[in-house]
Amino acid sequence: MATLTGAGPWQASGVRLRQAGPGDAARLAAFARAQFVATFGPQNDPRHLAAFLAASYGVPQQTRELADPDWVTLFAETDQALVAYAQVSRGSALPVPADGVHAELRRFYVDRAWHGRGLAAVLMDAVIERAAGWGADALVLGVWEENPRGIAFYRRCGFEPIGTTCFMLGGDPQTDLVFRRPLR
Repeated sequence: MATLTGAGPWQASGVRLRQAGPGDAARLAAFARAQFVATFGPQNDPRHLAAFLAASYGVPQQTRELADPDWVTLFAETDQALVAYAQVSRGSALPVPADGVHAELRRFYVDRAWHGRGLAAVLMDAVIERAAGWGADALVLGVWEENPRGIAFYRRCGFEPIGTTCFMLGGDPQTDLVFRRPLR
């Protein structure tokens, strides 16, 4: 993939969008862990958070994700740093209607220094393009009910709530809202 296009502060910063590969596992694991902690750490029990991080973010886990042909990981990066990433998969493990082919936005994080600069919208456009390219009729995602910033962003991107699901953060059952955005 090429450099991001469109008007926005990222242009002057040299942000590029590319598909990550297995060689990016360590970089992805470190960035993903840091973003999850920054986003959800203060609101959660440290024991549950630590258990979730150990199970979800590490070089072995990210190596498997990056090697999976049904997952795509997109990086937004500068010459100096990874500043955002998104993971999308064919199919969905979420409870969704059996009314078509779904792709799932598994993870979507933008470093706080890049919030409000339009980068998230450009990254979401790339995710939607990928899901549509697979022939998906809709893109679905789960977002924690206590994440108002994420919920507002997904609504601005055309997602609507269709239900709920349980998300296990370590041993803590939490409620995720399930959102869906038609692609056709």
